[in-house]
Amino acid sequence: MDPVARTKNKVQKENLWFFVLSVLEKNRRYGYELRSLIEKEFGFLSGNVTAYRVLYDLKANGHVKRIVEGNRNYYTITPKGKLALKHARAFFRQLSKG
Repeated sequence: MDPVARTKNKVQKENLWFFVLSVLEKNRRYGYELRSLIEKEFGFLSGNVTAYRVLYDLKANGHVKRIVEGNRNYYTITPKGKLALKHARAFFRQLSKG
């Protein structure tokens, strides 16, 4: 695998939380939507189970919260999640200046 493809693969898989929070920052979503929205917005398809696993971890750590409406579970970003996203973006910007 060439270095660029390897880097993209690592960033996408290891930092899926960043992409989930980025999608939730724009609007609340239900879990099933996340995978397709990440593909549409960021150009890669995560594993369905992986996206849910990351979502549940984010919820457990207070970065997202669940809102139940009818038979749907919606997720929204919390202030803690917004702060984590802000810090991650600053970190990525700093890396890209290199």
